[in-house]
Formats: sequence, C-alpha cells, structure tokens
Amino acid sequence: MRHNGLHDTPRHYSLMELNRMVRITLEDNLCDQYWLEAEIAQIGENRGHCYLDLIEKAEGYNTPVARAQAKCWRNVWGSVKPYFEHTTGQTLRAGMKVLVLVHPDFHEAYGFSWIIDDIDPRFTLGDMAKRRQEIIRQLKAEGVFDLNRELPLPLFTQRIAVISSRTAAGYGDFCRQLEENARGFRFSTTLFDALMQGEGVEVSIIAALDRINAKIEEYDCVVIIRGGGATSDMAGFDSLQLAENVANFPLPIITGIGHDRDECILDMVSHTRVKTPTAAAAFLIDNLNRVAERIDNAAERVMKYVQHRMDIEKTRLNRVSERIPILFSLVKSKQENKLERLNQVMLHNVSRRLDRHNADLKALEIRIAPALARLIDRRRHALDLLEQRSKALDPTLLLQRGYSITTLNGHALRSTDEIHPGDILTTRLAEGSLTSVVNEISKNNDKQK
Repeated sequence: MRHNGLHDTPRHYSLMELNRMVRITLEDNLCDQYWLEAEIAQIGENRGHCYLDLIEKAEGYNTPVARAQAKCWRNVWGSVKPYFEHTTGQTLRAGMKVLVLVHPDFHEAYGFSWIIDDIDPRFTLGDMAKRRQEIIRQLKAEGVFDLNRELPLPLFTQRIAVISSRTAAGYGDFCRQLEENARGFRFSTTLFDALMQGEGVEVSIIAALDRINAKIEEYDCVVIIRGGGATSDMAGFDSLQLAENVANFPLPIITGIGHDRDECILDMVSHTRVKTPTAAAAFLIDNLNRVAERIDNAAERVMKYVQHRMDIEKTRLNRVSERIPILFSLVKSKQENKLERLNQVMLHNVSRRLDRHNADLKALEIRIAPALARLIDRRRHALDLLEQRSKALDPTLLLQRGYSITTLNGHALRSTDEIHPGDILTTRLAEGSLTSVVNEISKNNDKQK
C-alpha cells in the first residue's frame, strides 16, 4: 500500500487476519486434490499421525529446489501405511520417492502443509525397480557383478565367518543345524555382529566384511544370514556400495536373508543365494557330504586298483617261483666259487698285513726302551731338586736358628695390623711354644692401647 500524503496511514492487519486471508484464498483457488511427486527428506510418527518433509532435487544435483511439509492424519495413515508396506515390501523412509494424493491446508496458527489422502505404491515400486536396474547396470559395467560367484568354494569349507545379529533366531538355528548334522562333520563358526534391519544395515555389514578381511586366512567362506524380521526392512540390501564390497570380496559369500519374494542385489552378487539361515547350513553340510562321497568313491577305486594290481603281481610271482630252483642252483654255484676266491685273497692279504705290523712293533720296541730310560732319569733328577728346595723351606730349620713363629687362631702373623689388644697369641719356638695376651701394639714407635 502506497502513501498518498503525509497524513495517509496504511491499514494495519493482525497476523491472524492476514493468515485468515491466506487460508480463504487457498480454499477458494486450491480446493482440489493433487497427485504430488516428491522425495522424503524426513519422516516421523507421533500419536498415530505421520509427519513428512518433502523435497524436490534438481536433476543431477543433490540440492533441493523445493521443500514442503506434509501430514497424514491417523485415520488415513492407519490404512495407507500397511497397504504401502505390503505392496512394496518397504517402509517409508528418508530418500524414497513417493507419489502422494494431497490437498492444501493452511492453519492460522501452524502455517501451510499438504495433507496426504493416499499414497500410490506402484510409483515407488517403479522408482525402486529403476534404481535396482541402475545399480545392476553399474555393477556389470564395472565387471564385478559375477566376480564372487566365480570364486571356487573350498572342498573342505568348515571355517565359517558369520555376519548376523547376535540376537537373531536365524543365527541360532544356523549354528544348531551345523552342530547336529547327521554325518558328524565339524564346523567352526565365528560371529561378526551386525545390524540386519533398518538404515544402518549397509554400513554395519561393510564394517563386518572389513573385520573379516583383516584375518581372511582364518576362514573358508562368509555367510550373511538374517532370519526373521519384516520384509519391509530389506531395503538396506539393495545398496551399490554393499554390492561392490560383496562382489569384490576374496572369499565366497553365501546369503540366507530369509525372504523368497524377490532377490535383492546382495543375493545377485553373492556366490550362492539360499532362502533361510537353515538352508545356508544345509548347503554347507551338503558341500562336505559331496566331498566325503568323492573321497569314498576315490577310496573304492583305489582299493579295486590295488586288488587288480595284487592279482597281476601274484601271477608273476607264481611264474617266477617256478624258475627259482633252477636259477638258485646256478647262482649258488657261481657264488660259492666267488666266495672261495675271495677267501683265498683275504687270507693272503691278512697274512701280509700281520707280517708288516709285527715288523713295525719290533722296531718300536727297540726305539722305546732307550727313550723311556732317559725320561725316567730326567724325572728322578727333577724330584731330587724339589726335595732339596722343600728342605730349605722347612720352618723347623728357621726355628733352630733362633727364629720364632707367632700365630693368631692358627694363622701366622706378618703385620701388627692383624692383631688387636686382648688377642691371644701363640709363639712357636724350636723347643716348645708359649701363649701371650696382647696389651700394647707398637707401630712405627707409636703405641696403641
């Protein structure tokens, strides 16, 4: 409103009045229902009502170009939600594209929002199918779609890395069936706990695969099992990043996610897809059973071959045994003549060697006698010298010359440093000995008491 002069005053409206005008305008001009195509940015339920934030993104970009709030009241949501989930097998969640039947609603206190009257699940199914086909096309373009399926399953697949929820009933059924198999095969299972439903499925399973890959030499294959849970929670298994991780994984991956309506992309890129966790256990047991049958068949063939070979050799031995007496007689005569010649040669050689050794012994005997006599003389002279030296060192000779030996506790004293006042000393003379008590000690003409 423009001012026409200094004294013109614009009309003042309260917020309630303006909002009422907006509501009346909308009701007069937007009174029909509209099919709205949008992406869910956020979704939540409260007291049976559903509240959504709807957005539209620019093609090829992630930035929203339009945004609006939508509500589905309890009386409609109670029928729309189960029909949508039953038809699509999915729950409504952020990131999903939907086609909703709406009519506008403007409330003076709460503002504008679209009121949802219906949801067309066929649109979402089409969008989901389109997304799945795009993921499959990309995996095939990367050349990884069949990589895991081409891996050979080890003959003795017994060390199993299991990705599952710790509390899932299917995990317990899987382990129990492996343990109670009729053939008594032994399996080793290690659980890598992961979320198997909800929005965290993709990240959780990839993290579990990373932990397995860190010690991959300890396992023969990976089993991803779910067992139980709603079919509507399967969306997390139709993920490009998860599919790429599974397709490129260096061990065969067996999936038993517990649904049989349609394959998810995780099933498509895995080595083997079965319906349930118990079916995964049966697959592993059957694999070992086939290996055992191959071993049994091979053992039977070996036994037959060995028996046949023994029959042939037995026939040969019988023919040879018939010729043995004649051959033995000829061989015996030859060997006896040979032994006689060898005996004569040996006797001649022994006689010659004995003669040589006798001559050597006599020569040694002649040389040893003079050498031994000289050695004895040298040793006797050395003993005489030692005897003279020991006599010269005999302490009794020193005593006879007037010297004495003083001892403390049997130890000969050499210095006054070794004694203290009050010590009892023994002095040995040439004839007899005497005992004394130390009263004073002289050191360098000083006295210590």
